[in-house]
Amino acid sequence: MDLADEELAAGLMRGSQDCFAAAYRRWGALVQSLAVRSLGDSREAEDVTQQVFMAAWHGRLGYRPERGPLPGWLVGITRRKIADALAARTRRVELAAATAARLRLTETGAAGRPESALDRVLIGTELGKLPQVQRRILRMAYYDGLPQTRIAELTGLPLGTVKGHVRRALHGIRRSLSGGPDEAEQ
Repeated sequence: MDLADEELAAGLMRGSQDCFAAAYRRWGALVQSLAVRSLGDSREAEDVTQQVFMAAWHGRLGYRPERGPLPGWLVGITRRKIADALAARTRRVELAAATAARLRLTETGAAGRPESALDRVLIGTELGKLPQVQRRILRMAYYDGLPQTRIAELTGLPLGTVKGHVRRALHGIRRSLSGGPDEAEQ
């Protein structure tokens, strides 16, 4: 299917899966290269590329040809998805750093403090509450020091799934250690 950009855009807006597939073939590499350049991680860029085309499919009725060509619209979606990915990365790093600080219980000066024993018990208890896959991934990340891309390779899970498990596990631990939402509501 070798359609002009306008025909492809019109077909996409009508919900043609063939036009959607053709748009992906035509501009998928552009979206992927923008994501790789901005994120510096090809696996994360793959996730962003998928998000861009899913957003384009779901939001196809919002495309306005009079405002610009289809590739420009896709680049706009790509920019937003890259910004979302960078913001999520920042949140993950901040959350991971806060949790890692709690998990690093044998740092200089911390091991001798009475509260360090309590911290070890609390963290051990919270890790024990996690589903096995989340517990395993957190141990690989924080005790073994493995990056999430390596964890994805070792576990065979998609990178986005590994990131999701880490995020949910860290949020759960943080929520539990801070008293959780139930206490805040009382």
